[in-house]
Amino acid sequence: MMTMMAMVVLTILCGVCVSLLMKIAHDTLSCYFLNPRRIKKIMERQGVRGPKPRPLKGNILDMASLVSKTTSQDMNSINHDIVGRLLPHYVAWSKQYGRRFIFWNGVEPRMCLTETQLIKEFLSKYSTTSGRSWQQQQGSKHFIGRGLLMANGKDWYHQRHIVAPAFMGDKLKSYVGNMVECTNEILQQLQNKVKSGETEFEIGEYMTNLTADIISRTEFNTNSDKGKKIFSLLTVLQRLCAQATRKLYLPGSRFFPSKYNREIKLLKMEVERLLIEIIQSRKDCVEIGRSSSYGNDLLGMLLNEMQKKRENGFSLNLQLIMDECKTFFFAGHETTALLLTWTVMLLANNSSWQEKVRAEVEQVCHGQTPSADHLPKLTLLNWVINETLRLYPPATVLPRMALEDIKLGGLHIPKGLSIWIPVLAIHHSKELWGEDANEFNPERFASKSFTPGRFIPFAAGPRNCVGQGFAMMEAKIILAMLISRFSFTISENYRHAPVTVLTIKPKYGVQVCLKPLNPKKIY
Repeated sequence: MMTMMAMVVLTILCGVCVSLLMKIAHDTLSCYFLNPRRIKKIMERQGVRGPKPRPLKGNILDMASLVSKTTSQDMNSINHDIVGRLLPHYVAWSKQYGRRFIFWNGVEPRMCLTETQLIKEFLSKYSTTSGRSWQQQQGSKHFIGRGLLMANGKDWYHQRHIVAPAFMGDKLKSYVGNMVECTNEILQQLQNKVKSGETEFEIGEYMTNLTADIISRTEFNTNSDKGKKIFSLLTVLQRLCAQATRKLYLPGSRFFPSKYNREIKLLKMEVERLLIEIIQSRKDCVEIGRSSSYGNDLLGMLLNEMQKKRENGFSLNLQLIMDECKTFFFAGHETTALLLTWTVMLLANNSSWQEKVRAEVEQVCHGQTPSADHLPKLTLLNWVINETLRLYPPATVLPRMALEDIKLGGLHIPKGLSIWIPVLAIHHSKELWGEDANEFNPERFASKSFTPGRFIPFAAGPRNCVGQGFAMMEAKIILAMLISRFSFTISENYRHAPVTVLTIKPKYGVQVCLKPLNPKKIY
């Protein structure tokens, strides 16, 4: 009897295993062979072609080889013509195949799209039927997980509506005090070092520490060592995950006991351990009655939301809260720090514009601490920031995968095809911006008339960057305070070498020479 039962159980288990293996085989076949071939044929019938992909690897090796070659040396001068350096594959393939071409990131087909009208239509009309691809989600799994940046469809819709209030209206203005306080601390550090005889500073390091401090106070209401440690760990994770985006992803490869996988998992575990400690301290305060809510910062909003039942079966859990925290910690300091660093570099190299902005800040603020009411009046500073975002946008490309079959202009975009928008190339297009497209000219933003889709540093449409208002407010406050306290010139030691590590970075940092304008002035 027992033997017969054992045989029945064994037969069932074997059947389950066979079914599971067949499903994996079917999914692998579809993902790696059938779907890519189907998409390739559909696009070729519409006249969209591109470089021949290699089996499984697609054009990854071609792209890596081109980028490695163009970034192997520094630029000879501070030259903003960087599309050929950072997107050499775009330059080569657009010349060969035209404005629309298809290439392969492993087995993921991507269509390059530069037509501004179609970009506007795609970003505004298909926010819930396009999103992050499976490969992108896997690449960021250990870095920022399934937070807002990587969510799709209804999950993205609900997550967006939960976090958006933290970056709007009076809530946004309430962050000004933290921004001013943190900036004062950094400027005082710089002033003390200048007094002690230092003149040259790698400004990117200071801007990164400053924005990390600000987002720590905004997100966790803390400037403790935990926030600094999270920032440090996420920086290392970012670099490792950037390597993963240049490699072929194989199903189950994250489970391989490689040194690379072990390092990533250990870093992820440490980040989440620190986050759990912060979250648990909030919960403890509520449970013992020390506080009636989890707080009014971003973490508090997420924890309060976790206690509510959401419609359509959507609910926040601890992992998703940690993923949102990691997403906004990364996005909240990384992109703004780079924006500030590149802006300082441009102003240090353009003394006339530095003087214009300084005069405007003095006229608007009258020597007072910049406030939320002052910021809309800083027109020239706004032009300078926008010009920096045009020349050095946070990301070189904006990828979105079609989650359903969609119609875009006269094109049929099949499910599974990624739309690849080369933001950097569009921002430097002479056709869109004129012959001086590669030059620093903030006055181009004096015009209110814009071709839709030609300026997209924060994307566009419903799925634009939820924190762009926060980033712009933060950048204006920091730059207004910095330019009021110091004049700065580019150092002879600065080497112009932009590189891409998920975002556009200065390879060796930005070295500037600081000179205090009013050593006694403290906001």
